[in-house]
Amino acid sequence: MAPERVLSIQSHVVFGYVGGKAAVFPLQCLGYDVDIAELRTHKVVNTVNFSNHAGYGRSGGSRTTAAELNSIFESMEQNELLMPSRLLTGYIPGAEALSAVEKLATKLKHAKPSLTYLLDPVMGDAGRLYVAADVIPVYQDMLPLATIITPNWFEAEVLTGIELKDFPSLRKALSILHLKYHVPNVVITSILMKPWLIAALPPSIRPPDDDHLLCITSSTTATHPTSRSDFESCPSIVHAQCVPTIPGYFSGVGDLFSALLLAHFHPGRPPTTSDTTPLSEAVFQALAKTHTLLQLTHEQAMSLPEEERLATDDELDSVDPLRRTRRMRGRELALIQGQDIIRGSALDDTRSLVAWDGFWSQ
Repeated sequence: MAPERVLSIQSHVVFGYVGGKAAVFPLQCLGYDVDIAELRTHKVVNTVNFSNHAGYGRSGGSRTTAAELNSIFESMEQNELLMPSRLLTGYIPGAEALSAVEKLATKLKHAKPSLTYLLDPVMGDAGRLYVAADVIPVYQDMLPLATIITPNWFEAEVLTGIELKDFPSLRKALSILHLKYHVPNVVITSILMKPWLIAALPPSIRPPDDDHLLCITSSTTATHPTSRSDFESCPSIVHAQCVPTIPGYFSGVGDLFSALLLAHFHPGRPPTTSDTTPLSEAVFQALAKTHTLLQLTHEQAMSLPEEERLATDDELDSVDPLRRTRRMRGRELALIQGQDIIRGSALDDTRSLVAWDGFWSQ
């Protein structure tokens, strides 16, 4: 089998680990892992080039324009360098640049229908957009191109127009992503625990308190259901798992998770057990490794001098911006120190995802 190639299109920072800096190194680590030795080559296109991520409060750099992106893609095509078998896209702040990426993704899918495309619709979190609102319809147009999407709960709300306020709204949002946008594999990450959600969860994964986050996967068994009756007769297979929250603020977690998920997703391989899917197995690997790396990052942050682990205080941070900088610097993802974790060693006790029987009939 020829080595697979991953084309990564996302942000870049000089210092720290978000965007491509959080995604490419884990993919490279896994590229030489015996189990997935075919993942060896990565081509990286940066959508922004900043000094550091926005959490620091101050940053410098530039955004790659649509014209520059098109120039990069055209030159790669002319030199016969556009040969990815896997595509990963992340933070793209403007509609014009995102449209350039959509054009490329369409071309790649047309040339290679088997292309595995993981689309991470990075738009916002905690109820707040941090991209221009005009990217939303572009992302919605791109959804049918994707093999997997990885929105957080807020991004799932933005894409579907459904507020996740109860169990019926969660089911409706997932059905829209599958039925209207024809996404075969959906992963909703970082869902906050609410009483209605805890009550609906399978007892085997119901957490003891709300200091947990839920990850849900949903894979369609039918190819692009075109009607609600098709979907109802052959609904998606849903899995879920909870992980305890880790104190503090981290950046780049979604970028890391998506890269690990893409690396571990092998749709051509039969599942290891009858109650798993290729998606649920890949998400378990990504979830366990991400959570273990966050634990390591947190432990290292707690060992730093006191001035580098002060609590968030917007008023004090505004008076002394370096107070915030020191705190952010101490919580950058410990990717280099955790490369054994990326390769699968010393993982924490994150459990496998559990099949959510009766999800569509509750």
